Amino acid sequence: MNFWTVIDVIDILLWVVMAASTFYVFFFSLASLLPHRSLSKKQSAEAERKNFLVLFPAYHEDAVILNSVKTFLQQDYPAECFQVAVVSDHMQADTNSQLAALPVTLLQPTFDKSSKAKALQYAVSHLSSLTSHLSPLTSHLYNYVVILDADNVVGPDFLTRLNVECQKGYAAIQCHRTAKNVDNDIAALDGISEEINNSIFRLGHNRIGLSSALIGSGMCFGYDWFRDHVGQLDSAVEDRELEALLLKQGVYIHYAEDIYVMDEKVSNSDNFQRQRLRWMTGQVQAFCRMLPYIPKAILTGNINYIDKTIQQALIPRSILLLLVPLFTLVATALSLLSPHQSSLKWWLLLACLILAFIVAIPSRLRTRAIFTKAVALPGLVWKMLCNVFHINIADKEFLHTTHHT
Repeated sequence: MNFWTVIDVIDILLWVVMAASTFYVFFFSLASLLPHRSLSKKQSAEAERKNFLVLFPAYHEDAVILNSVKTFLQQDYPAECFQVAVVSDHMQADTNSQLAALPVTLLQPTFDKSSKAKALQYAVSHLSSLTSHLSPLTSHLYNYVVILDADNVVGPDFLTRLNVECQKGYAAIQCHRTAKNVDNDIAALDGISEEINNSIFRLGHNRIGLSSALIGSGMCFGYDWFRDHVGQLDSAVEDRELEALLLKQGVYIHYAEDIYVMDEKVSNSDNFQRQRLRWMTGQVQAFCRMLPYIPKAILTGNINYIDKTIQQALIPRSILLLLVPLFTLVATALSLLSPHQSSLKWWLLLACLILAFIVAIPSRLRTRAIFTKAVALPGLVWKMLCNVFHINIADKEFLHTTHHT
């Protein structure tokens, strides 16, 4: 086997690996342009107000939790139809005293090793025990549970809008999480990245009848289902675990694109690296957990579960944005050295990737300012590449992202 034959084999293998992730992103990016498709059940003529339990798990979130909770309490939804519970984990006494003065349920667990999953389990267990003395006719105080992060801010019509979606029969809903801060290049790019993921993994999927991906906050579930399954969560990426549990049971996840949840984006590279390390580790862990169920999913035609497992095997978008142009340039240089080499397939792949990102970015964000923010992109991609060498699939440690605004 001569030198150029070896180069050909490597070239084809690399292209196939890059193409699998690129064409997946390209397909669902275009799918996000399709007209709205409703899979909801028939809505009753008379609107019924659902009862909501709203959970704010908060670990060392003294800087943001009070503003988030106070803002949420301004809902135009009837106060008797929702209850806010804050799980205060290692927060300051002054913060807790101010929370206790608000019309919320304040829970103060003491965990040796904290995690969001433990906070959610504690809240459901504690609140269930408070209502266990009620008669069977009155014990179902909640129809749905809403999970928000400590930094999340929503509009006063959040529950009113969410109630409309719940009326349509959806058992799992992911709201539209979007950036509330663009104070520097890193935060702006993080916000754009989230909107790209919204288009591809949520809107694009729903448009062709597949389940949306969950994102960790701005999530809503049927309370009974959540109460019965939250105890099974045992990793630092509870949203991926919840997805797997829902899709195994054939529960469709709806993306409520018009219900916004403002989320603080990371504004420094160290926080970005920690957050992405948690996500990348969770992605590998989720793939390893989901893979054994694939044969049954294939036999039962569970397309949503198969698709979700494929998602866990995809190369992160920002790494694709570095590797595909790099390999395209290398292939082009090699084609100049040998008439038998061709870089055409790489240029096609690069064009698909660029088009996918352009389509996935909402039109309101497609401005010249994007290019000025791009100067921070190489450094962030480098941070993600460094994370590849720190992924530990056995690691369940909760990596906290510090919030400031």
